[in-house]
Amino acid sequence: DKEMEGRIVSGVTYNRNEARITISGVPDQPGIATKIFTPISNADIIVDMIIQNQDTGNGMTDMTFTVLRSDYERTLKLLESVVESTEATGGVNGSKTITKISIVGVGMRNHSGIASTMFSVLANEGINISMISTSEIKVSCIIEEKYTELAIRALHDAFELDKNIVAEEETLV
Repeated sequence: DKEMEGRIVSGVTYNRNEARITISGVPDQPGIATKIFTPISNADIIVDMIIQNQDTGNGMTDMTFTVLRSDYERTLKLLESVVESTEATGGVNGSKTITKISIVGVGMRNHSGIASTMFSVLANEGINISMISTSEIKVSCIIEEKYTELAIRALHDAFELDKNIVAEEETLV
């Protein structure tokens, strides 16, 4: 029920300082995440969201993750050797024009319908979601940066939030 959802969701946050990177055609085998993320970690690059797709039957998967925009080029350069060591067949691509938009509230995981409402709101505005992450207090989606303001307004309306409660997330740099 909308009134209950409005109380559970207390705000909307966004972060424009992220970039998305995908390594395609990675062998789906133990240790592959270590081969990808250890060099990134060793370079002091912070990774936020990570999605590994399920093997579609060909023994390969895709790994998509986000880093700070300021680390985007450096991460792509690092991944050149990682692609060779992992024998990834699909190469690397990414985007610096993304925003992570989140709805925030206490105990959201214990209430059904919150995430699906967010997804419906974005879909109704023609906004595609490229990544999703959830936690006890937050549901985050990666969207194209050009839709940031539209998404914020639509989510505020859907969850009946005060228009002044929008926060840009702090980014550690």
